[in-house]
Amino acid sequence: MLLTLVILYLLVTIAIGLIAAKRVKNSADFAIAGRHLPLVMIVTTTFATWFGSETVLGIPAKFVNGGLSGVVEDPFGAGTCLILVGLFFATKLYRMQLLTISDYYRERYGRSVEVICSIIIMVSYLGWVSAQVTALGLVFNLLSGGAIGMELGMVIGVVSILAYTLFGGMWSVAITDFVQMIILVAGLSILAIFAADQAGGAQQVMDLARSKDMFKFFPEPQLHDWMFFIAAGITIMFGSIPQQDVFQRVMSANSQKAATWGPVIGGICYIGFAFVPMFLVLSALIIMPEKAATLIAEDPQKVLPALVIEQMPFIMQVLFFGALLSAIKSCASATLLAPSVTFTENIWRQFYPHRSDRQGLLAMRITVLVFSALVLAYAIAMQGTSIYEMVSGAYQVTLVGAFIPLTFGLYWKRATTQGALFSIVLGVLGWLIFLVTPAGEVFPAQFAGLLGGLVGMLVGSLGPQAIRNTHASHHRLVGVGESAQS
Repeated sequence: MLLTLVILYLLVTIAIGLIAAKRVKNSADFAIAGRHLPLVMIVTTTFATWFGSETVLGIPAKFVNGGLSGVVEDPFGAGTCLILVGLFFATKLYRMQLLTISDYYRERYGRSVEVICSIIIMVSYLGWVSAQVTALGLVFNLLSGGAIGMELGMVIGVVSILAYTLFGGMWSVAITDFVQMIILVAGLSILAIFAADQAGGAQQVMDLARSKDMFKFFPEPQLHDWMFFIAAGITIMFGSIPQQDVFQRVMSANSQKAATWGPVIGGICYIGFAFVPMFLVLSALIIMPEKAATLIAEDPQKVLPALVIEQMPFIMQVLFFGALLSAIKSCASATLLAPSVTFTENIWRQFYPHRSDRQGLLAMRITVLVFSALVLAYAIAMQGTSIYEMVSGAYQVTLVGAFIPLTFGLYWKRATTQGALFSIVLGVLGWLIFLVTPAGEVFPAQFAGLLGGLVGMLVGSLGPQAIRNTHASHHRLVGVGESAQS
């Protein structure tokens, strides 16, 4: 019965998405909803994009093992990212009226930087979308009692998302996000109240967390610990700023005010509501201590689903899995759309510059389909990797390769194309060296890459100017010397 209701829910969301798809008339409608979304929908769609499988399953798993210090990357870094986007990036980018974030790199630095950053952004989405697909496989596997394998569950999940994203693009994503966020917030809130009652009250849950020192946020006062703590915090905080899914939400707004405040409000709501799944896992430690301890040792991502399936009445199970699927589907649909739009607009169009808008729209839809197949294959190949780690790894590549060129391009007039190229090369190279060598155990790889990118931008931009100034000074001195001799 539970599996039947879940499938029925999937069909309803597909129907809503297909109805919304009727609004798509051109590529701008498909990519950024024609810039027609009001503030409330910008809030819900930014919140929805962030509130995915890692929030419901991954964050609680990390929290139960490491406390608040173990989840600095997400939700704290992730939520702060949205706030920073709204305060420092949204207004400048919205005024430029671009279709993709990679369009900015072309306008500021030229074609070469546009293509390289587009590839970096697209590659980063593999891990993020795969995490959502993995969670969908887990959900169907649990609901069917193992009758549906993980791989088949992943296929079903991808097909259900494709059914409306393929046709409706950003319009379908935004409207289904709005509906799914209502279900998500209501479902998890009711579930938290019920779990608190089963655990003997919210105070009992809080006391347990305090007794286990789970509210400790900052690391020990050691340089090594602080470096890795800061590196974890900035991974999504900065790494997701140059991402197409965030940019699409900014550009989909119907006003500059909505573009600015939508991400800010969405980020604040995300950080606050991410505590609900953490509270639920703490409740599980009281309600079913032996079972929870076993699952924490084996796979902590299953603690919350096990609590709901084994300890709660049917209606609570419906609410939980409805909320979980809402979180996963809203995040996955957004992250399937973003790289597909980037590829079509910033790579495909370079080879077919004179194609019509209708042909561009068809290319976007074909790319969504192809990218979905790649993500599905990657998710199946990466089975066994935690959802939290898959999401974390996805953001590191954009942090080291795309963040510095975007930020310096907006706020530093002396940034040059050569500086951007140096930043990308040194950033990615530094990250890879520390990632694959023992050096990464001493100094965080993403931090090394970010510092490399910063050095590359400064040297690449200022170096040629300094050389020109030196030559000019030299020529002036030679000229003065020759005049004196004469």
